[in-house]
Amino acid sequence: MSAGHSANGNQAPYYYVPADSVHPVRASIALLFVLLGAALWVNSIAAGPWLVLVGLLFLFFVLWGWFGDAIRESETGMNSARVDVSYRWSMAWFIFSEVMFFAAFFGSLWYVREITTPWLSDIDHRNLLWPNFSGTWPNLGPAGVVEAFQTVGPFWLPTINTALLLTSGLTLTISHHALRENHRGKTAFWLAATIILGFVFVGVQAYEYMHAYSDLNLRFDSGAYGSLFYMLTGFHGFHVILGATMLTVILFRLLKGHFTANHHFGFEGAAWYWHFVDVVWLGLYLFVYWF
Repeated sequence: MSAGHSANGNQAPYYYVPADSVHPVRASIALLFVLLGAALWVNSIAAGPWLVLVGLLFLFFVLWGWFGDAIRESETGMNSARVDVSYRWSMAWFIFSEVMFFAAFFGSLWYVREITTPWLSDIDHRNLLWPNFSGTWPNLGPAGVVEAFQTVGPFWLPTINTALLLTSGLTLTISHHALRENHRGKTAFWLAATIILGFVFVGVQAYEYMHAYSDLNLRFDSGAYGSLFYMLTGFHGFHVILGATMLTVILFRLLKGHFTANHHFGFEGAAWYWHFVDVVWLGLYLFVYWF
């Protein structure tokens, strides 16, 4: 997230290739700790949560150093316009991979609702296996082993969150245009507003989860509906946290004097990601809460 030219406009006339780095090896070790700890955790082994914590802290340490090196390369003028293009393509492909990630979950939701549920409630299955299964969505499953639960409607928390994210997209666009016009104070103000709206969104979603879990008895094991609800909205919430964190880093860089009106892909890349998060939420709002 640091491609572009330095604040004083310097740029290298060549394609800069960094020297060999230990960061990828360290990141791999950190992720190994996280995955091993998660495997132990789900099997109720006491060391699991501690390994996850150690792995995440080590990963944060690695990313801090790795991104710091990339930022210094950019701000000292080591990157050229061709490196900038490489960063843009890299970010575009990364967002495309995220599109495919969410497409898989939306596809699962569609498949369960439009294929599996009607199939399990057709006349053959009702006569032979599930005579009491009506095939409505959501449901308690054909075997009837899922505890009764209530669904989460669009009013009012999801609608409030929709307004928050749409507003954050507007404030981020204003901030971007201010940076292109070299109004750094205005840029920082609207970028800070975007970050605040993002974290407020996360807070509202956390409250929604507590309400769903305690008052609606909607849990992760509440059949296909519960699993898909928490997987879709939970992973989106994680992406909001990640996007808000990226924008926070950009804000601190902006306050330190990084970026220029013409060269600021670090800002643009984070903005691309944030707008992607906005679009995904609109899909969730429609197909999880409304339909």
